[in-house]
Amino acid sequence: MTTDLYGLPITTQNPQTVQGINDFIHGFIAYETKAPNIIPTADADPDCGLANAYAAMLWMFLEAPAAPSKAAPYMARARAATPGTAREAQVIDTIGLWVDGDIPEMLAGCDAITTEYPRDVVMLKLAQYHLFNTGDAAGMLRFALKALPDAADIPYVHGMIAFGYEQCHLLDDAETAAQQAMALRHDEPWAHHALAHVMLTQGRVAEGADFLESVADTWQNLNSFMRSHNWWHLALFYLSQGRHDDVCRAYDTHIWGLEKDYSQDQVGAVSMLARMEFAGVDVGDRWADVADHVALRGQDTVSAFLTLQYLYALGRTARPETRYLMAAIDARAADTAPYDHVAWAEVALPAARGIIAHSKGDWPTAIAQLGQALPRMAECGGSHAQRDLFEQIHLDALVQDGRASAAQQVLEMRRTYDPDGVPLNLLLGDVYEKSGLPEQAANARARAEKTRAAVQSR
Repeated sequence: MTTDLYGLPITTQNPQTVQGINDFIHGFIAYETKAPNIIPTADADPDCGLANAYAAMLWMFLEAPAAPSKAAPYMARARAATPGTAREAQVIDTIGLWVDGDIPEMLAGCDAITTEYPRDVVMLKLAQYHLFNTGDAAGMLRFALKALPDAADIPYVHGMIAFGYEQCHLLDDAETAAQQAMALRHDEPWAHHALAHVMLTQGRVAEGADFLESVADTWQNLNSFMRSHNWWHLALFYLSQGRHDDVCRAYDTHIWGLEKDYSQDQVGAVSMLARMEFAGVDVGDRWADVADHVALRGQDTVSAFLTLQYLYALGRTARPETRYLMAAIDARAADTAPYDHVAWAEVALPAARGIIAHSKGDWPTAIAQLGQALPRMAECGGSHAQRDLFEQIHLDALVQDGRASAAQQVLEMRRTYDPDGVPLNLLLGDVYEKSGLPEQAANARARAEKTRAAVQSR
């Protein structure tokens, strides 16, 4: 019996098909550019169910309204193919559920497969992706831990465990798992990513920047999402340190411009530009190109987390497409049929209204609507670090509306994980000044200057 690279039986004797399947498996979990090789592989071997199911799955990661129609021909071939092993049949059925839009049943399928076949890292990664998108951090960790001890030799499993721990706020466990992944393979990018989250949350800003800089060369040949996203994390550390030139260089070279049509690259650019502006960085005309590409998505409501960031880009640039996307969000929130209708109706919709209000300078509405959504934003997906964009939009509205006392409360809470951040402390200095607390204002500004001096002395 032929097996894949992790020892799971696969029904094909064609060496090119085996190679294409292995390219997909490893490319998918390692974020390497060979994963798309599965498309020509499936086209060349239409009777291989697993290869065609994997091709359908790859199309679904387009994260666009057209994805199911792109996936459908491959899914049809997978379902019609000669029956393979029991696991392959389960995989085909489970991927088919995603194409059909039944996410809860798809996750149940992933659960069954990864319980019986702990080395099926594709189904593990697929499950984590969807659990992440629904804010189920505990589920992400539970799925990943099931892979042990059977898959303990696979570095990417430890990277997935690390991210599950981090999203559950179990930071020490996350760091241990990430280090274990790197001990097996130093260039494991998802482990780098998990460590970036840990260090950001713990306020280890200088250490985080140094660490990511030390491994950044290993991201050069990864797919656009992983390369741009790890650089996005490095740029967050640069922002905290007040390193404006480094932030702009990271944005222009590694964050925007790799795959301008891809959803994740677009929202990475949107959220970074917003953060840069909130931190006082002059972004020049960078918004225009991002908004041009986002506008081409039309009324895309595939993911609440993604859509809200598209909306911010359109609103920030006063694009006429803003009202059409907002109408689509209204319609999506009114549709009670989808499994995620509550997240759209009770979280995404008020967040969208707050984002629109912010773009119009209607600070009271922005504060009220975002304030309603923020406690439940995890239901829309995204990581803690990514969802912080919405916290910053809300904070900016508080500052712009002159609510110094409320802003002070938010900023001091933020200082628990970014104690010496330059933009945070400069803003805190302004807020304390407006609150009639000059000593506290001076202390905040001194912290910012200390960080700047430390960076300049390196």
